[in-house]
Amino acid sequence: MRNKAPLIITSFFSLLLSTAACAQTKKAPVELIKQSDLKRDLYRLADDHFRGREAGTLDELKASMWLAEEARKAGIEPAGDDGTYFQFFNLIRERVSNRSTVKIGDRAFTLWKDVIVYEPSFATVNAPIVFVDDPETVSEETIKGKVVALQFTAKGLTDPRKTIPWRYSGFVVGAWARKLGAKGVKAIVFVSDDLAEQAWPRAAQYSNRGSYQIEGSLFTNRQQLKDIPIIWVRKEALNLVRQPNQQLEATIYSESFNYPSVNVVGKIAGTDPILSKEYVLFSGHQDHDGVRNIEGAKDSIFNGADDNATVSVALLAIGKAFKQQRTKRSALFVWHGSEERGLFGSTWFAEHPTVPRESLVAVLNGDMIGMNAPDSAALLGVIPPHLSSSDLVKIALQENDNGPKFRLDTEWDKATHFESWYFRSDHFPYAKKNIPAIFFSTLPHPLYHTPGDEASAINIDKLTKMTRWMYATGYAVANAANRPRLEPGFKLER
Repeated sequence: MRNKAPLIITSFFSLLLSTAACAQTKKAPVELIKQSDLKRDLYRLADDHFRGREAGTLDELKASMWLAEEARKAGIEPAGDDGTYFQFFNLIRERVSNRSTVKIGDRAFTLWKDVIVYEPSFATVNAPIVFVDDPETVSEETIKGKVVALQFTAKGLTDPRKTIPWRYSGFVVGAWARKLGAKGVKAIVFVSDDLAEQAWPRAAQYSNRGSYQIEGSLFTNRQQLKDIPIIWVRKEALNLVRQPNQQLEATIYSESFNYPSVNVVGKIAGTDPILSKEYVLFSGHQDHDGVRNIEGAKDSIFNGADDNATVSVALLAIGKAFKQQRTKRSALFVWHGSEERGLFGSTWFAEHPTVPRESLVAVLNGDMIGMNAPDSAALLGVIPPHLSSSDLVKIALQENDNGPKFRLDTEWDKATHFESWYFRSDHFPYAKKNIPAIFFSTLPHPLYHTPGDEASAINIDKLTKMTRWMYATGYAVANAANRPRLEPGFKLER
């Protein structure tokens, strides 16, 4: 994780700034964005009262009600379904049932305590275990029809995040599950090494939730294997698994549930008789990771102050500013649900917008805008193939030059960046629909997806500057004579 964003000034940026188009009619009144409002609302939304706002829970719905009420107080009109602030969608959850059983030799393992079944499946396995020291060289003949077992290994991993325990465990499973599954095995048993053992408490909490899906998801295949159990046992079971002639007996059941999740949608009408029919969409997500009773952790609530209460309260402040100083085009505000599950809220809204899709002139998305070095930030959607609109980027860069003057990190926008950060937030489904989109962020940090992401850790001054930058950019787009043009031949790499 990087704490300071490097200064990267390119001729590409210089060209964009020197040929800026779609000039705004007047400077955005950024003083309408009040730091005191942002701080007050951040501490409220990131409070334990909302229990981490986990998607598909009453906590997410409770936070949605709070956001809708605050939007009403700010003068933001409802723009969801049926004259409300809400757009509900169906969240489908599949998880491993607690009826599942795992036994190695004479020992029965307790689910989520000393064994993790990595993903939902339906399977009955009664087969010998073959322990392999080198999964790269094991032959199909050796393991076909059997259970292959191996200890976690960093062999072949080049990703710089491989030293982070929870990343490491996922990378290892991802590296070997499909390769070994393709050799006809009945099941795969991973045994912790020291680093994977550190990831165990977190992995147990995440895996027992299962996998999530919605109709029309951009991520249609979220699982490594289908009906070949991926089993993870702790390091103390290594000798048991390595014993000759060892047998795995496992019966894995899965169960499915439907939950409601929701987008909160509001608008501020524009003043121009024609241009008011077009919308500048301000985007963020309201959900986070909820309550996770992770072994050894000092706190069980993942409050998600930076991720993404910062942007949720920024949208409230921007909406209030638009109400006080109207623009020619209308402003649309969408607090997406279930982003952490797979960008589900934004995927649903992009597919089922509550205004005509062709009326969306630009999407200004934010995700995590309150941490890291006070003078640095990132704007994604600037570098091809992520560049959807030079017009939109020119305005955003000009507003940064006019206002906060952040040093902009462009590394995270590159198609080659190992984090694939561009594809992990709510602008992505809109860009897939060829709607010009940019992504404001201050990037990950050591508190990312931990219980330490609390309101007290947020740099309120930086949050204020980022909010004003987003607002000024949207204000300029909303007053411009022409809507931002889509880049000719725009096509994302995935």
